[in-house]
Amino acid sequence: MLRNTHELSKYTIAASDGNVGHAEDFYFDDEAWVIRYLVADTGSWLSGREVLISPIAIGAPQAADRVLPVSLTRDQIEKSPTIDTRKPVSRQHETQYLGYYGYPYYWGGVGLWGGGLYPGLLMPGPAGVVATRHPDALDADKAGQDVHLRSCKEVEGYHIHAADGDLGHVQGFLVEQETWAIRFLIVNTSNWWLGHEVLISPQWIHEVSWEERSVYATLTRAEIQAAPAYDPATTIDREHEIGIYDHYRSAGYWTSTNGRGARERG
Repeated sequence: MLRNTHELSKYTIAASDGNVGHAEDFYFDDEAWVIRYLVADTGSWLSGREVLISPIAIGAPQAADRVLPVSLTRDQIEKSPTIDTRKPVSRQHETQYLGYYGYPYYWGGVGLWGGGLYPGLLMPGPAGVVATRHPDALDADKAGQDVHLRSCKEVEGYHIHAADGDLGHVQGFLVEQETWAIRFLIVNTSNWWLGHEVLISPQWIHEVSWEERSVYATLTRAEIQAAPAYDPATTIDREHEIGIYDHYRSAGYWTSTNGRGARERG
C-alpha cells in the first residue's frame, strides 16, 4: 500500500509504553529513494527535542486510529543519540544511531535495506548491542562526509522539469508502506496544466540539482498529459500503478528482486 507522507505526518507515534509525538519530517536516501528515518517532534515530552525513528522499528500504520506503532520504549527513545536535525545527518551520526539500537547497516547490499527489501527484517535484540557490519558496507570514517539523506519537507517545492519544459513543483511523496521506498513524487502542475496533480516515479528522474532546487525528468509533457489521471482523494492500488508503468513503458518496481524497476525507452 502507498501512503502519502503528508497524511503520515498527522499520525501519532506510539512507543510500546506510551505516545512519543508525531512525524515532523522524513529523511530519504537520495540514491535509493528510500525513507531511512522519521523525524519525530516530541513536543513537551522531551522539551521539544526531535529524535530519529528508523522504519526498522515501525509497524503497520493503524489508519483507523491514525497511529504509527514503534517497537521501542520511551526510555530507549529518550536515551538515543542526540542529532541536530537542522544539520545534515552524516554517516558517522548514523553509525552511532544504528549502533545504539543494534541495527545492522542498511548500506552495502543489493536490496533496499542492505541484504533485503524490508526494514522490519533488520530488527535485532535489545538496544545497546553493537550493530553487525555488512561485509560490503562503506567504511564509516571514509563515508562520513558523504551526505545522502535529504529532507522531504525541504524537497517539497522544488521545481520539476519534463524533457521539453517545466512541469510544476514537488507537492509531496507516496511511500510504499512495507519497504518505505518513495514510489512516486506528487507534482503540482498548476503553472502549466491548471488543476492537475501528476505522479512521477524516481525511476524517471535523471537528475536532481540540490543547489538549484530542481528535479529533471525523462518524460515529455505530452506523455504526462496522456498518463492515467491521479486523484489525491483516492488510494493508488496496484492496478492503477500497472496502468501508469505500462503507459511509460517501464518495468514495475514490483517485478525486480531489489525493488527497483527501469525505464524501457527506445
